[in-house]
Amino acid sequence: MNIPSTLLLFIGALFFSVVGNVRSDASDHRYKEGETVPLYANKVGPFHNPSETYRYFDLPFCIPEGVKDKKEALGEVLNGDRLVSAPYKLNFRDEKDSERYCKKKLSREEVEQFRRAVEKDYYFQMYYDDLPIWGFIGKVDKESKSDPSEFKYFLYKHIQFEILYNKDRVIEINARMDPHSLVDLTEDKEVDAEFMYTVKWKETETPFEKRMEKYAMSSSLPHHLEIHWFSIINSCVTVLLLTGFLATILMRVLKNDFMKYAQDEEAADDQEETGWKYIHGDVFRFPKHKSLFAASLGSGTQLFTLTIFIFMLSLVGVFYPYNRGALFTALVVIYALTSGIAGYTASSFYCQLEGKNWVRNLLLTGGLFCGPLFLTFCFLNTVAIAYSATAALPFGTIVVIVLIWTLVTSPLLVLGGIAGKNSKAEFQAPCRTTKYPREIPPLPWYRSAIPQMAMAGFLPFSAIYIELYYIFASVWGHRIYTIYSILFIVFIILLIVTAFITVALTYFQLAAEDHEWWWRSFLCGGSTGLFIYAYCLYYYYARSDMSGFMQTSFFFGYMACICYGFFLMLGTVGFRAALLFVRHIYRSIKCE
Repeated sequence: MNIPSTLLLFIGALFFSVVGNVRSDASDHRYKEGETVPLYANKVGPFHNPSETYRYFDLPFCIPEGVKDKKEALGEVLNGDRLVSAPYKLNFRDEKDSERYCKKKLSREEVEQFRRAVEKDYYFQMYYDDLPIWGFIGKVDKESKSDPSEFKYFLYKHIQFEILYNKDRVIEINARMDPHSLVDLTEDKEVDAEFMYTVKWKETETPFEKRMEKYAMSSSLPHHLEIHWFSIINSCVTVLLLTGFLATILMRVLKNDFMKYAQDEEAADDQEETGWKYIHGDVFRFPKHKSLFAASLGSGTQLFTLTIFIFMLSLVGVFYPYNRGALFTALVVIYALTSGIAGYTASSFYCQLEGKNWVRNLLLTGGLFCGPLFLTFCFLNTVAIAYSATAALPFGTIVVIVLIWTLVTSPLLVLGGIAGKNSKAEFQAPCRTTKYPREIPPLPWYRSAIPQMAMAGFLPFSAIYIELYYIFASVWGHRIYTIYSILFIVFIILLIVTAFITVALTYFQLAAEDHEWWWRSFLCGGSTGLFIYAYCLYYYYARSDMSGFMQTSFFFGYMACICYGFFLMLGTVGFRAALLFVRHIYRSIKCE
């Protein structure tokens, strides 16, 4: 068996094992009365800092005998999940009333630790038969007190579970903290704490297949759906007005241009040309830094393919609520499997641009997105280790990711690069390029790159900004986002607006006899990524309560990587649209 076929077998096994893992995460167990149902404590952390989470037993709760860590998938570890067996025994249909599971004397240090946690609104998360449970660990009494030194801090010591079942299956679980059963943490002194729990079972008619719908309902509430549909209608109106306006202008202007140039050809041949036809000998002159340009197109094409695959999986129901780590697993694996697309696109285009050093171009393609992402990860993982947070990846997980990159991503990138180099495709230019470039006439300031990028990025951003809030509230908060069909429509609108605005700005640039449109079209297309990062600043300071060095660095660090990915992806879309347009208009006239 040769090396390529072995590699393909390995890739296939990896893909199907991961897809199987993503889909089979939901529990489908049937239980007998009195049988143990798995209950895992996951993590605790400040409610307003979703990245800053810690292991459940990092707080001085009672640790039962024989605590076992649950074996976790790659995506769960990347998500910061660290499941361990919980101290409560919730056997199937076994009711308990104020059962004591632990009596503990809290030392002064433990009281102080709990008080700091209550002050920061710490919540806990557990999973019972793969159903999520949340609750706050305590409360702050601020009633009629303005001075923080007068606040009283209390720890909940009695948790009440209400579990719904249908025949032999668990359907729903709710946890409520008893507001009358509290431990006073206000003073620095030893405190006796007796922790208890109550379990009530109720029968329900809800079928097992619909038990996760409760968690999807929050984003499908009528007033939320109205906002989403308003967002789409707003975006569609923007698109229709923009496309109609620009199409009318461009078609009329181009029609006049074609008629004018046809008359010029019939008239005196020595008449001086003006406008975009004047630069037909320079418009297909290859851009500067062609290796970086081809690498950017390769990376952008890969990220675009990755996004389409993620949308396909979401639309078929893979990323249902609380399918722990499914999205992270899919991102890692699909990115690895699509690296061949980046290699092929970059190498093929680089060779079309008459580049010679295709190996260096391939290395640049491999590191263009992964390089900044790796450096960001190293810094943020170090921060997480310093905080002892669950966001810090274990050494074994880092080894697995390195192996995927070494054994899948890199070989596919090289194979794609070799295939692109051997494709022998030539750049299709309707006009011959002159030996020496024409000088670009002086242009007003608003025709320079930065003002053009500002204009190009604002319109696509205005079409998606309403939906952005819900995505941010889901990724950097505790909302659940499940309306992937609406998100996909918004994504399509984003692509259309990006392509159209880039084409329009490219035409006006060529009409001003500026032939350096290659990089400009890429930068204008990708500028929406910069607007999204600017929105990050607004969201952090105006719409969220995030605080602390770790949460701030995680938010701005990883959002910088995501926005950089959007820049590459939308830049590629903008350039491809502009290239089709430029080829079309120059094919429509006779060039010497």
